[in-house]
Amino acid sequence: MIDIKNELEEEGVYLIKVSGEVDASSSIFLDQSIGEAVEKYDKILIDCEKIEYISSAGLGVFMSYINELEEKKIGLVLYGLSDKVLHVFQILGLDKLLKLVDTKSEAKEFLNGISL
Repeated sequence: MIDIKNELEEEGVYLIKVSGEVDASSSIFLDQSIGEAVEKYDKILIDCEKIEYISSAGLGVFMSYINELEEKKIGLVLYGLSDKVLHVFQILGLDKLLKLVDTKSEAKEFLNGISL
């Protein structure tokens, strides 16, 4: 089961809070949420603190946006990944393609430091 909450924060930063399990049946909701965000915002944070599990389908959602993020110069940062979830990103090398940080403040600092 997945739960996703979206909110606009100060300085035009869009926050997507994801909790639960991101698997084949629930990854479509994550995809929809990210898709809507990349259409409207150029600074996106994804709160991963409460993700308990992520499958290859969930990882595929993030992979599917990598080129679009670069083309549109969108800053996207994931933060708060548990060691277990982070390890899955590292196995596939996604930690080299996406910005992953420990805390929300680090994520905001990164977004505010990049010129889009």
